[in-house]
Amino acid sequence: MSEDSVASIIVNSLYNAGIRIVFGIPGAKVDAIFDCLQDHPEIKLIVCRHEQNAAFMAAAVGRITGIPGVCIATSGPGASNLATGLVTATTEGDPVLALIGSVPRLQNTKRTHQSMKALDILGPTTKAAIPIDVEDQAAEVILSALRTAYLSPQGATVVSIPADIAKEKSKILAFESHAFTPPMYGAAPLETLDSAIAMIEKAELPVLFLGMRASSPRVVAMVRQLLTKFPMPTVETFQAAGAVSKELAHLFAGRVGLFRNQVGDKLLAKSDLIIAVGYDPVEYDANVWNPDGSRKIIHIDYTPADYGTYYHPVSEVLGSIVQNLYHFVQNLKSVNDTTSSPLSKQLSAEYLAWQDSPLTKRTSGLIQPLHFISTLQPLVSPTTIVTCDVGTVYIYMMRYFFSYEPRTLLCSNGQQTLGVGMPWAIAASLTQSPPCSQKVISLSGDGGFMFSAQELSTAVQQRCNITHFIWNDEAFNMVQFQEEMKYGRGSGVSLGGVDFVKLAEAFGARGFRISDASELKSVMEEALAFEGVSIVDVRVDYSQSQELAGVISESEWN
Repeated sequence: MSEDSVASIIVNSLYNAGIRIVFGIPGAKVDAIFDCLQDHPEIKLIVCRHEQNAAFMAAAVGRITGIPGVCIATSGPGASNLATGLVTATTEGDPVLALIGSVPRLQNTKRTHQSMKALDILGPTTKAAIPIDVEDQAAEVILSALRTAYLSPQGATVVSIPADIAKEKSKILAFESHAFTPPMYGAAPLETLDSAIAMIEKAELPVLFLGMRASSPRVVAMVRQLLTKFPMPTVETFQAAGAVSKELAHLFAGRVGLFRNQVGDKLLAKSDLIIAVGYDPVEYDANVWNPDGSRKIIHIDYTPADYGTYYHPVSEVLGSIVQNLYHFVQNLKSVNDTTSSPLSKQLSAEYLAWQDSPLTKRTSGLIQPLHFISTLQPLVSPTTIVTCDVGTVYIYMMRYFFSYEPRTLLCSNGQQTLGVGMPWAIAASLTQSPPCSQKVISLSGDGGFMFSAQELSTAVQQRCNITHFIWNDEAFNMVQFQEEMKYGRGSGVSLGGVDFVKLAEAFGARGFRISDASELKSVMEEALAFEGVSIVDVRVDYSQSQELAGVISESEWN
């Protein structure tokens, strides 16, 4: 029986699982794996500038491709630096495998260099945290970790590899490619499906409510079949952006999340049957959009409902979302079409009213967010990936930027993690075929950008084609406007002091600045036309930010 090094078995396992790109930072406890990756002809190794960003990039690969993204870190703080990226991935359903080094087995009970109970730290951030204790476990542990990450609901797993094991040999080699795909779910029981159909057919105002697990291309294709055959008003969570196609946009009532004051919120409040597909309460707490717990809900997902006071479905349709929606497409006889009703027309007009706002047509002064979005929208192709960091920029973009293809408008919704914008854009660029062949757009506030600005070096060295817009107000505005609403002032939010144009140029990127509304379109077009990495410092006007959290009057709900 042939033997191979554990490091080679791990790398071959990654390849057999379909993984073609790995992000990480080297160190003595994982150098055997880096050495093997260096020689692999079909796996690209991307050296990052911080382990947290490596985890962000791996998560973006998982979200965009559906294949687990992989990040690698050494022992001690290298491993613990992955925590934020891994909990973000697990919370938001992105499949990731993290490989971490650890001290040799002989030293793992001693106080020694970079000794840390890393799995105790990372375990709560992942679906599974698994050590490799002996050489012959390696192939099976990597197989199990990848299958667990793949399995819905998807998330992160972490494997700890002692430095001495990585260099030893094993006779148990990497499993074949078919082993890495977990079994598929089937349809729900027929009686459950037929009971749900009866409720949908009787509903006067059924509303389709799409959550993050309704954002995969396969589920989106079936959602579109359902809406084409049985038109229903539809609401997306932020992470479900792009599920409703342009041809079905007349059914779309917008996205909801964070503050209950949107058209979609009004529609959910008036519905007598909400069909929640792939919804996870981590995206938008049920006590916010269903404050009295009275909404009648059908829960369609891979997993049972997070049942409680504010979310207690009358039916739980569990199993393959695709197969269950297909059953609806084939067996529903009719759905009450309310798309031409006075209510639908009223809400549709209200949803699009912002487009006629004077704020979208400024000719001078600082850049108002709605002016920025209305200018950017026609410059972006339907398949362009747009990644959005957290901050006030995220609320504006997820509410007002149109996206008609699944997973082309990405945000961190469950954890609202600062710093994801640039790393996600790098991953999106590198996963293209061929890599970096199409423009990727990313956005952040000036605060969020500084969480991962060092990855500009990675983006430039990898020849990514990214335009990153920084909405710059020299403050943490998302925190500021909420503090001002609570206390009448902001505290701990002031930033500033960075010339982002010079910073971009220091990394070898191209820097642009937009200081006045009169410059917006021309500079935006120039930056988007630039081949390579460009950074655009946008001096933004956040004077209207408090309106994002505005309260709807009782009469409007009724």
